[in-house]
Amino acid sequence: MPDLSCDVAVIGAGTAGRAAERSARRHGAKTLLIDEAFSGTTCVAVGCMPSKLLIAAGEAAHAVRQAHVFGVKAPPPEIDGRAVMERVRRERDKFLASDLQTIEDLPEGVAVKAKARFAGPTTLVLDDGRTVKARTVVIATGSYPAVPESFDSVSNLVLTNETIFELPTLPASVAVIGAGALGLELAQALSRLGVEITVFDKSKEIAGLEDEAVEASLREILLKEFAILTEVETEGEPAEGGVLVKWSGKERGEKRFDHVLVSAGRPPRLKDLDLEKSGIELGDKGVPVFRETTMQCGASPVFIAGDADASRPILHEASDEGTIAGRNAALHPTVEPVERSVPFILTFTDPPVAVIGTVPDADNKTVVTGKASYADQGRAKVMARNAGLVHFYATRDGGRIIGASMAAPAVEHMAHLVAFAVQEGKTAAELLDMPFYHPTFEEGLKPALREICEAAGTLAPSRDEARPSAP
Repeated sequence: MPDLSCDVAVIGAGTAGRAAERSARRHGAKTLLIDEAFSGTTCVAVGCMPSKLLIAAGEAAHAVRQAHVFGVKAPPPEIDGRAVMERVRRERDKFLASDLQTIEDLPEGVAVKAKARFAGPTTLVLDDGRTVKARTVVIATGSYPAVPESFDSVSNLVLTNETIFELPTLPASVAVIGAGALGLELAQALSRLGVEITVFDKSKEIAGLEDEAVEASLREILLKEFAILTEVETEGEPAEGGVLVKWSGKERGEKRFDHVLVSAGRPPRLKDLDLEKSGIELGDKGVPVFRETTMQCGASPVFIAGDADASRPILHEASDEGTIAGRNAALHPTVEPVERSVPFILTFTDPPVAVIGTVPDADNKTVVTGKASYADQGRAKVMARNAGLVHFYATRDGGRIIGASMAAPAVEHMAHLVAFAVQEGKTAAELLDMPFYHPTFEEGLKPALREICEAAGTLAPSRDEARPSAP
């Protein structure tokens, strides 16, 4: 087969890689999109979409169990685990078919099915023997699930996000290793579907929440549904057709589970790229050193985007990074910095969790915190979802909102409004001057905004005094 040449070679056909290829081609570059499988994006195949399908099933079961609160009598839900998992895969596969069609729609010759590694700064060698000569290269190889060596002896019973959705039916019990976003989301979904769940994490906090009060509020809510053990190390060994999980640290114990679900992080997929031959500088963990505003690795003709850079492993960020990297790769040596959007992370537990913008240190005297509890909030009580806490962070001088930590009902929607406000540099007073409909979850944010106004010495709009926050 003949060697290949192009302006921009993109390694990896996930969300970031596809965005990079589109962006580079849109800016006039001849592109190649190189991937060893073209099996679909992480989000569609093994991430966002199948996990939300499982969460939806769990929510349906939970709603039946909670119906009595509203005077609606219903028998306990009967969970058909096989039907649950079949629907997850069926609907996932529909999303996946649509996703894969975008590869089919690429111009002829752009998609190259092969595994690539560096042979020089802009020279790639493919596993089929061909060489690719490019002006610039974009690394968008994504990430992979890390499985601790302490579970090697039970690897046949270890699940990750890349395998759990292939289970033919629901197991009776699962130990979840990792209390981050994915671990908690799947833990709650499985628990609501009748699976016995215990979550373990070596960190002190859950959901990556640095705000201790918001973390404590979320933990209290989730503990009503499943066990959570933090600050512990875990290991597994075979036991009675399952896994005996042993833990030590803050607590010590052991328990048998049918499976172990490992959600302990997804390191960048970089080890087979021969990065040392690219000439780019690598950080302590082997990840290329790059600028977030350009996605360029140093001053080299190599760019990086998406989960491969271990910076903001979220779909919308991967898409943005790919777009930036692809454009700058096409225009190189001209490289234009772009102002990145405000950091914004959602966790789809119930209640949802959001971390937006800057979370300040507790002893930062230049920042004030506004608090809004949902324990007694009007709409939350109507919906029997009255639990959770929101913290807004703002500058003491002027009350400009710089970030938030949120664990409360409807947060996945409200958080977008907060992220918009942070990105636009709005103050608490300016937000209070906006319309808040009654009775909604959104008006439950007002106490936090008022507290910031008071602490910052700014006056809330007079109209706010006439608008109740609760009945």
